[in-house]
Amino acid sequence: MAPRVVSIEADGGSRGNPGPAGYGAVVRDPETGEVLAERSESLGTATNNVAEYQGLIAGLTAAAELGAAEVDVRMDSKLVVEQMCGRWQIKHPGLRPLAAQAAALVGRFSAVRFSWIPREQNRHADALANAAMDAAAGRPSATAAPARPETTPAAPIVGSDPATAPASWEPRPSFTATRLILVRHGETPYTEQGRYSGRGDVPLSERGRAQAQATGARVAELAPSVAAVLSSPLSRCTATAASIAGALGDVPVRTDDDLIECDFGQWEGRTFAEVRQQWPGEMDAWLASPRIAPPGGESFTQVAERAHRVIRGLLTAYPGETVVVVSHVSPIKLVLRDALAAGDGFLHRLFLDAAGISVFDMWPDGGVAVRTVNDTAHLAAL
Repeated sequence: MAPRVVSIEADGGSRGNPGPAGYGAVVRDPETGEVLAERSESLGTATNNVAEYQGLIAGLTAAAELGAAEVDVRMDSKLVVEQMCGRWQIKHPGLRPLAAQAAALVGRFSAVRFSWIPREQNRHADALANAAMDAAAGRPSATAAPARPETTPAAPIVGSDPATAPASWEPRPSFTATRLILVRHGETPYTEQGRYSGRGDVPLSERGRAQAQATGARVAELAPSVAAVLSSPLSRCTATAASIAGALGDVPVRTDDDLIECDFGQWEGRTFAEVRQQWPGEMDAWLASPRIAPPGGESFTQVAERAHRVIRGLLTAYPGETVVVVSHVSPIKLVLRDALAAGDGFLHRLFLDAAGISVFDMWPDGGVAVRTVNDTAHLAAL
């Protein structure tokens, strides 16, 4: 039987910073202290912070493999704890992908709590990390993990204290919002024909490419400083994202499978009228509930789960910054539905144009301010 709640102790380090690096992670039953899983690995040459994040990622991955629902993460890295809680900004570009990866793993659980603990209370994970560092340095390990490590209660998270923060890292005030700029991809031949376009990789049309260029210029006006551009992996989105990134000064584009369009199953490539004629009952059920999927496809409820997993990860990785998300109609509508506290009927009443832009702010305490929905002014001249 899978444990409902587990605790993770994770650590990482390097000898030289950067230097020979490694991490260790231990997953326990919090009631008995029983070790359920151990993970450790040498990383070659890396920094302390990279190794610490890798330890966290390994621990969360192990907890997910065990089927845990809730996780208590305990680390002696104040930086990782504060950044994962959204209180410190992630300035180093090398850490942002790791923080986003960790945040995506966090989204797999119903609850994840982060606590800072003193190093002496993290001895098991520390020993695993040191053994991995020894291996990275090419010498026999001077430390070994204890066979029966003692358990200790989790300590509360220490507040953001600038006096104890590492150099060049600043605490972020809890009232700083993260701005999300949601962009639907440009037109494709299916868009022009009014056909359901889900997982099929339909490229941009000539007009769609022009729309992508205009959208890039508009986003650059709205947000001269953008921390990241995230895109669905389908080419109609990556091409749109590339135009936006170029207009912003070649900001790197990262793809995320969770941003892909709804799987429309047997309706893929068909028009609404064709689906209504061939699947009238199924269409009525689909329109009535987001929990109903097209034949052989995916429900909006399932799409919402992965779309919000992306949003949670971005809030953790880029607190107080601006992020561009290039996706499709369904994921964007679902995010806007919840941002506006709207009902399910909203999904079939809101129209999102190709290359339309929506903007909203989110605060760490859950506050939301929607600023723009489906802005298409930049397309007027096309």
